[in-house]
Amino acid sequence: MLHPNQFQINEAWIVFKLNDAPLQTEADGDFNVVALMDAASCYILGSEFVPVRSKELSKTSARRLLQAGLSQAPNPPKKLLIPIKQPAGLLSEEAARLGLGVQRVEEDHLSVFTGEARAGFKERFGGRVQ
Repeated sequence: MLHPNQFQINEAWIVFKLNDAPLQTEADGDFNVVALMDAASCYILGSEFVPVRSKELSKTSARRLLQAGLSQAPNPPKKLLIPIKQPAGLLSEEAARLGLGVQRVEEDHLSVFTGEARAGFKERFGGRVQ
């Protein structure tokens, strides 16, 4: 099981879906929120809204999310941790283009990092936390 104390700041970042239930809007449809978090500090570096119908981040959204993290870090991380079941082909390509290693991880191994952020999001916007 992974834990924040196993990492140094900016050694690894985690990309994960912040919401459990889609955010619904009348004008633009339903969205998921994908967040970028530093593994050591559990600090959210950025987030992107992804239309539910898209399944994953677009190339532009992936680039914008990673640039949000890079703009706050003196050095890029060594690796990007992404849940295995989360579609992330374009994100993985963009990470590789930037020289970041990608490691796919079981989602339950990331819950110690993501649980508080997901609970806070649920409290603020509704939905259920797994």
